[in-house]
Amino acid sequence: MSTESTDESTTPKPTPATAAAAAPQAATTPQAGATGPAPGATRILVAEDEALIRLDLVEMLGEQGYDVVGQASNGEQAVELAKEVKPDLVIMDVKMPVLDGLSAAEQLHEAKLCPVIMLTAFSQTELVERARDAGVMAYIVKPFTADDLRPAIDIATSRWQELKALEAEIADLGERLETRKLVDRAKGVLMSQLKLSESDAFRWIQKTAMDRRLGMKEVAEAVINGFPAS
Repeated sequence: MSTESTDESTTPKPTPATAAAAAPQAATTPQAGATGPAPGATRILVAEDEALIRLDLVEMLGEQGYDVVGQASNGEQAVELAKEVKPDLVIMDVKMPVLDGLSAAEQLHEAKLCPVIMLTAFSQTELVERARDAGVMAYIVKPFTADDLRPAIDIATSRWQELKALEAEIADLGERLETRKLVDRAKGVLMSQLKLSESDAFRWIQKTAMDRRLGMKEVAEAVINGFPAS
């Protein structure tokens, strides 16, 4: 795939006023956020085959200070571009041409590139289970607003960090998946008992494991079985 930069003098960026005339194929070269993101801003790749939705999403992300480093109109483009620009996060539609979003998410997960947030008009249990198996970290259900973005991004980032922590502790994939399920259940208990956020609940498990020289799986099992969460 070509890595040449887009010539902005001949290829102006779409604006809301010109969105209706946007071409169906998204640019596959990196693009900076229109509002000039702050240094250190989360770098996001957007993959959505519907141009109007993609442009709206890019605009919302830019307004909230995120750095949109690339856009793709199908799953295959998304995977190729993610390998090129190495974003911190990918927001991807579940249904796209060439390669669907779930298959693309699975490839990104296997490559351990970055967390994926799935854009979907559906919320069925079957889809959620399939997406989880593909390594999807969070979901945004259409139609969405700017207020829906930041919580999903925070959750995806937090869960990705948790996954990395589990990988560092447990080498075996099967055991890691089992531990992740137990940790998720234990987080729910802690969130209810101690009124913690999801990320704080994980940090509680991680810190307790370190302090007591136990594995996170053992701590999670203790919490689920009624170990005092205090």
